[in-house]
Amino acid sequence: MYGPPVDLSFKCISSMADALNEEPWVGLRPLKRNSENKYLSHSLRLNNNSITMLNGLHDTVAHFLAEPTQLAWLDLSFNNIVHIDPVLCELQELRVLYLHGNNIFNLPEVERLAALPHLHTVTLHGNLIEHERGYRSRVVSVLPHLKTMDFSGVTPQERVPANIWHHRRSNRVRTVRTRLQ
Repeated sequence: MYGPPVDLSFKCISSMADALNEEPWVGLRPLKRNSENKYLSHSLRLNNNSITMLNGLHDTVAHFLAEPTQLAWLDLSFNNIVHIDPVLCELQELRVLYLHGNNIFNLPEVERLAALPHLHTVTLHGNLIEHERGYRSRVVSVLPHLKTMDFSGVTPQERVPANIWHHRRSNRVRTVRTRLQ
């Protein structure tokens, strides 16, 4: 990941369209721009805002980053996001995704993130799903490449119950599909 993150945190952004009118914070490491005035970074911080929906995320990423398809690190923590929007699954180079401190309440939506082949770090703590039974095992089971979850390493011992849960769930889904046919 080259260049520091484009930092749009703490900007009172409530929608992706709002982000287009903002200038990133200047950090210790200055952001470099290309000839089109776009930032040479693969990281975007949109944390600590009031974002509820991710409509227009692609436009926002393309507006700020010189290589939007190479976005590898996205921080959406401490917003008001309720759903894991399918638009996240289109970020095929995403490796790190912070969603902690939001209002995500539907644990099965985490399965959408399995479409991200390089995702190795995710944070979901501080959401309503954290209180569901088997939360960590379920997330680890549907995201097999995960190395870190909620700022804690995923251990081989955790993979065993997660794989059992995933296997049982897969069998139930197959049984239901067979009955419906």
